[in-house]
Amino acid sequence: MKLKAYNKFCGSLPHTTHVVQWGDADVWKIGGKVFCIGREDNGEMVCSFKVSEMSYNILKEQPGCQPAPYLASRGMKWIQRFSAETLGDDDLKAYIESSYRLVAAGLTRKLQRELGFLDDGK
Repeated sequence: MKLKAYNKFCGSLPHTTHVVQWGDADVWKIGGKVFCIGREDNGEMVCSFKVSEMSYNILKEQPGCQPAPYLASRGMKWIQRFSAETLGDDDLKAYIESSYRLVAAGLTRKLQRELGFLDDGK
């Protein structure tokens, strides 16, 4: 995956916002909370994303993946994919989408409702 495809995919997810920060990284957010951080390094997409505890325990040991610098060291379950050895483009997209859902689930109920993630029958 190249940076342009990464940004296009993240931008296709509903209610996302994009900023460039932290050393020119393309950072994607939902409800103001980061769900994915990406950049291209020597033609390879380097991408950090939130995962479940089980996925974290599996992926941190896989070639091309590692605990995300700064985030994982603070106890957060974030993985950095730095090469496609284990996660190809389709798998990476699935993890990015999962990260989006995990972060959205952690938003306030009010914000989840405003963004259309909750339907309280109203």
